[in-house]
Amino acid sequence: MTDSQKRKQQYFGKLIELLDQYPKLLIVGCNNVGSSHMQKIRKSLRGKAVLLMGKNTMIRKAIKGHLAKNPQLECLLPHIKENIGFVFTKADLNEIKDLLLQNKVPAAAKAGSIAPIDVLLPAGPTGLDPSQTSFMQALNIATRINKGQVEIINDVHIIKIGDKVGSSEATLLQKLNINPFSYGLIPIMVYDEGHVFPPSVLETKDSDIIDKFVQGVQTIAALSVALSYPSTPALPHYLADGYRSLLAISLATEYSFPRSQKLKDLLANPEALAAAQAPVAAAPAAAPVEDKKKGGKKEEKPVEKPKEEEPVEDDEGGFGDLFG
Repeated sequence: MTDSQKRKQQYFGKLIELLDQYPKLLIVGCNNVGSSHMQKIRKSLRGKAVLLMGKNTMIRKAIKGHLAKNPQLECLLPHIKENIGFVFTKADLNEIKDLLLQNKVPAAAKAGSIAPIDVLLPAGPTGLDPSQTSFMQALNIATRINKGQVEIINDVHIIKIGDKVGSSEATLLQKLNINPFSYGLIPIMVYDEGHVFPPSVLETKDSDIIDKFVQGVQTIAALSVALSYPSTPALPHYLADGYRSLLAISLATEYSFPRSQKLKDLLANPEALAAAQAPVAAAPAAAPVEDKKKGGKKEEKPVEKPKEEEPVEDDEGGFGDLFG
């Protein structure tokens, strides 16, 4: 066996060992990441994660050969393309993702590279001498001479995200000493025990999941009520609607039950009704507070008077708070 074959076997063994040992990993893009930068990233991940790079053909071959023992790895194969690597970890994936994004270094815009972000030249002095005016004009950048240097009149959107950087734009940014880009390991996909999903899912909070669940329950309840199709989420609405119907019948007839009798008694006795509403309507006004510094008094805030509602609509026998 040649040295090349031995290295391949060692790599296959290491990759399979990591796939079996770690249930979670990040697939990261590593474009424009130099060797020294890679060493810094490895150092920052020490004790938290393991970074493994390699040729895509070797990674695919190793995974395909291990599918018999771990078929869940098959979902990784469609994402092994371009310049990627694996970050294996047992720690929190969101923590590792943030750690990778923090390890970025500023870089100049090289001619022929694809812009990862938009690049704007702000209006103002550039520090260039007036001989560079013709260069600016070639790029359709409006300038003027101010205090012996070239000044850009308006903000210029020189490079758009996804565009290929031209040689003129790269030269101009170099002359202005601007490094607009930053490079590092960028999380592309996340693998977690047989499931692959975008890294944006890691930013999902518990409150977001609860909100989505509540929206789903409300949608089911609305459909059930509209279609008269019974369902568990719609049950509280059926009960509240039935109670309101019973209350209306009781108030319109001589039939009564304990809760409707309370309303009948209030409607029959206006003074009792006014007394029941008095604690809410007669909220004490805010007392004037003396201003110690100025010796004056602060303005009183007017207290809004609550709107009076019909007792039948307002009282749902305790169901109002339950069903909103």
